[in-house]
Amino acid sequence: MTAREKILEVLDAIRPAIQADGGDVELLAYREADGVVEVRLLGACESCPISMMTLREGIERRLRSTVPGIVEVTAL
Repeated sequence: MTAREKILEVLDAIRPAIQADGGDVELLAYREADGVVEVRLLGACESCPISMMTLREGIERRLRSTVPGIVEVTAL
């Protein structure tokens, strides 16, 4: 399984919790050279004041612990 496929698998596992709050997350890119994952937060996540906490404590933490080589997750 490629790193991109693993990332998508993790996002699919997280997605129901995000969607329950009216949001969603979309993978835009994985820059393997520097270990950066770029995502777009959608729906309620776009204007949510704690979306960056969701990004860091939820999405980034889970991806870093599951997919070797990920250094950071950024939201565009």
